[in-house]
Amino acid sequence: MVDLSTFEQYYKLADMLIEKATKEQLAECARVLALNLAHYQAIHGEIPLENVLAMLDMAEPNEAQVKLLTDGMQNFVGMLGNVCGVLGEARH
Repeated sequence: MVDLSTFEQYYKLADMLIEKATKEQLAECARVLALNLAHYQAIHGEIPLENVLAMLDMAEPNEAQVKLLTDGMQNFVGMLGNVCGVLGEARH
C-alpha cells in the first residue's frame, strides 16, 4: 500500500486556499496552470484526456500515480498561493 499522506496534506491545504480565494484569483490560477499545460504539450505532446480522467477514479493508485497526483496538487497549491499572495507578494 502506498503512502497518500503528502497528497492528502496538499489536498487539505488546497481546500483552505480555495475557501479564501476570490473568484478572480481562482480564475487567474486556472489561466496560469492552463498556460503551463499548453507549454508542456507544445514540448512533449498532448496528454490524452482519458488518461487524466482515469486517474481521478482510481481506487488504489500505485506509487508512480501517487507521485503524479502529489506533484499536481503541489503545483496547484503553489500557484494558488502565489496568485493569492499567500507565498509572499502576489505575482501574476
